[in-house]
Amino acid sequence: MRIVLLGAPGSGKGTQAQRLIDKYGVPQVSTGDLLRAAVAAGTPLGLHAKATMDAGRLVDDETMLGIIRERLAAPDAKNGYILDGFPRTIPQADGLNALLAEIGQPLQAVVLMEVDGEQLFRRLTGRRTCKACGRVFNVYTAPPSVPAPCGGRCETPDLFQRPDDSEATIGKRLDVYAAQTRPLVDYYDARGLLAKVDAEGDIDVVTGRLEAALAAAGAGR
Repeated sequence: MRIVLLGAPGSGKGTQAQRLIDKYGVPQVSTGDLLRAAVAAGTPLGLHAKATMDAGRLVDDETMLGIIRERLAAPDAKNGYILDGFPRTIPQADGLNALLAEIGQPLQAVVLMEVDGEQLFRRLTGRRTCKACGRVFNVYTAPPSVPAPCGGRCETPDLFQRPDDSEATIGKRLDVYAAQTRPLVDYYDARGLLAKVDAEGDIDVVTGRLEAALAAAGAGR
């Protein structure tokens, strides 16, 4: 399985990626995690990335591709990978194509997790976190139950909304996605790699749709 997961914040990429990991045994390659790991390990690319970030600049595409190359060379990526968070732009997609062709691990599919914009906004702005145990709820789709709302750890949750889940912040995040990442849909569609999955509704149902799309693309193995 060699895929990219595309979708706006709140589309359920993280949840579905974890299910694919459990079933197929391939790693999720998240650029945010890769950057943190490279910086912590003090690799040459990690040190360069840290210097760039410390200077208040975005990590350049060449450095990110180098970090991805190193990650895909790890033993657990022998049978495939799930790319999440990269590419975000057309130039990054071009660079990724060249890298994957060079190492002989081309993409089998790019899956777009589709969710209505209004539903996305509700999912994201409705998130609340319990101060006592850290569990995340959603006031619209998964409100805390009574009693024992946090799996028995706290009887009466003190819920708060994280700053990055505010309406103003969420609106900006969705605008950035639309402007920078949404064009990748047309990019991969033109190359015959795009598979669209309705990501609304029950999680198990969405998983079934995702696996069917992957099987149709020859990536569900």
